[in-house]
Amino acid sequence: MAQTRKASRYIVPVAVAGVAAATIGLVPALAASGDPDLPEITAQQLIEKIAASDTQTLSGTFRISTDLGLPLEGLTSGLGGLAGGMGAGGGSSADPSERLTQLVSGSHTLRVAADGPERQKLTLLDGSDEYSLIHNGDDVWAYDSKSKEVFHEKAPAGAGTAAPEEKELPGTPKQLADEVLKAAGDTTSITVDGTAKVAGRDAYQLVIKPKQSGSTVESVKIAVDAANGTPLKFTLASVEGGKPVVDAGFTKVDFSKPAASEFTFKAPEGAKVTEGGPEKAAGEKSDPFGGQLPEGLEDAFGGFGPGAGAGAGTDGGGVNVIGEGWTTIAKIDTGAPAPKTDEAPKEFQGLLDSFGDKVTGTFGSGTLFKTKIVNALLTDDGKVYVGAVTKDALVDAANAGK
Repeated sequence: MAQTRKASRYIVPVAVAGVAAATIGLVPALAASGDPDLPEITAQQLIEKIAASDTQTLSGTFRISTDLGLPLEGLTSGLGGLAGGMGAGGGSSADPSERLTQLVSGSHTLRVAADGPERQKLTLLDGSDEYSLIHNGDDVWAYDSKSKEVFHEKAPAGAGTAAPEEKELPGTPKQLADEVLKAAGDTTSITVDGTAKVAGRDAYQLVIKPKQSGSTVESVKIAVDAANGTPLKFTLASVEGGKPVVDAGFTKVDFSKPAASEFTFKAPEGAKVTEGGPEKAAGEKSDPFGGQLPEGLEDAFGGFGPGAGAGAGTDGGGVNVIGEGWTTIAKIDTGAPAPKTDEAPKEFQGLLDSFGDKVTGTFGSGTLFKTKIVNALLTDDGKVYVGAVTKDALVDAANAGK
């Protein structure tokens, strides 16, 4: 799993991250008029069709929109002030670890291409400017046309030698679908809800919903190619309503093999080239957990879904896992009182105030940090409760843990 995460940084990455991800209003762009008339299929058969899909080659246009429900103006100004205060900057504008973070908010259009696990290309379109990320064998190249900067580093060892079951295309709807489907259990309702046209392809609509109350997830919808089982579109909706948290899918797609020249890159004459160090290629700088989150945190963040967590307990790393399924909560005891925000730099105070709410209960008092999916409660005595659950669920967990 850790190797898959490291490799996915180079293979059509979107994030969901994430977490989460993860990430609107794309229906007019993705759907054609009239739903296709397809043979009936059960949810189990459709899941098996997805699992059997072995798409190795494709090219097309991909749209992703994310709306985490964050007050972006306050968040951006707070982060900007912090970055300036810490002397951020000085790196390459083409560095993927910096550039691709913009995908966690707003709407973006990308061109994607893949030829098996050894060759992938992603191009982020921004008006007349383009940012391209190319993985070709042992090399990873990134090019920012606006700044004329190039970033180059060696792909992590084994990035193109994943086991067969790991040869998905991370960042496409297939990866997002697999993350939900692999954890399906008794806490989840899975149904087939009609058909649709996505990127000119006939598709079935798979709908996944929590049976439990207290989850922030309203539903996950996956449009699955009727011919080859490749997920074409992924939509994650919150119980808060409004725009989907994540709406990601193809507007155009072709499953034939792209030309080899698609993955060839040569730095333009005069471009500034920055070489990534070996420790960065191994993911050590940007990944404090060595490629894998502690199990409890992974359950609460990346594993929001039916199989996340298996009742209260600890993961062996200081994280206590409360509940199960879609309402899993990770509890972390920091062992120290929460810092007083009035003693923090004003930029940090603004960041906290922009999306933190004071809450109280029998546990005492604390601050609730909210998004449309993942919420976290930091108590004044230094305990953290986090999960894809509602405010009330976090407060109840804190009250029960007192």
